[in-house]
Amino acid sequence: MRAFCVAAGALAAILTSAASAQAPYPNRPVRMIVPSSAGGGSDITARIIAPKLSERLGQQVIVDNRAGAGTMIGGEVAAKAAPDGYTLLMGISTLATNPAVYKKVPYDALTDFAPITLVLSAPNILVVHPSLPIKNVKELIWFAEARPGQLNFGSAGTGTNPHLSMELFLSMTRLKMVHIPYKGSAPAIVDLLGGQVAVMVATMLTAIPHVRSGRLRALGVTSVERTAVAPEVPTIAESGVAGYEAVQWYGLLAPAHTPRDIITRLHRELAAILQTADVKERFAVDGGDPGGNMPEAFARYIKTEIEKWARVAKAAGIKPE
Repeated sequence: MRAFCVAAGALAAILTSAASAQAPYPNRPVRMIVPSSAGGGSDITARIIAPKLSERLGQQVIVDNRAGAGTMIGGEVAAKAAPDGYTLLMGISTLATNPAVYKKVPYDALTDFAPITLVLSAPNILVVHPSLPIKNVKELIWFAEARPGQLNFGSAGTGTNPHLSMELFLSMTRLKMVHIPYKGSAPAIVDLLGGQVAVMVATMLTAIPHVRSGRLRALGVTSVERTAVAPEVPTIAESGVAGYEAVQWYGLLAPAHTPRDIITRLHRELAAILQTADVKERFAVDGGDPGGNMPEAFARYIKTEIEKWARVAKAAGIKPE
């Protein structure tokens, strides 16, 4: 009798497991890893998307912050997770820039993830201290050409998106400036406001309040098109640096080998979420544009970004450490 009970229990466990495996996705909570601390751009983006994705999936989507090592800690956790659709990554543009900055990246951005869709792209903004006799990009180019190596520019740190955005500008204009890296955007902005550095590519969120108050002067945005947040500020490309583009982006990815039907489902739900009026309005506050492209298009975009920033880093003499 005891043997029968044990066998019956084992059979029940097998049947329960089989039923769970065959249950429609998802049948339990989904974890969305954010590779940065709370309050950052990727965290804010994730917390806008997660509740809406929870509603559409019928399961809770839990935001899990795993900050550190230039976003590589969270990226590694996601890359090594089971490819079952229950662990996702809110990827950041550092997926494309880290290979150019670090010798050892614990994952391959092209082979260890299954891209789902671009969620958001947001421009940076080129600003100067108002004491400089510069009112537009062309005047900055003329001013810097006459003073090679004399102007300095601040950044949130070597290899960050704003830093590489400035290096791309210098490369395309063949200008020489001195890079002053800071530990984050806040101290860099403080020194720019104080005139210790002359120029900076900063995030819209950080710079726009100071532009509005007159403490900084905006010269151009880094996107292809002007932003609704500051429509009066031209793009760098339209200001004479044809082809210039450098944006910060966030996108959702799953571990490689996640079943295609799960990727398709997640893309469908996210594409719908990104077209809702309230999400568009919230992203627009920071100058962001919602994504929603197909997984294959997002994969191509990541590859293009990796190649682009590798060239920029090489031209700037940045050696992976």
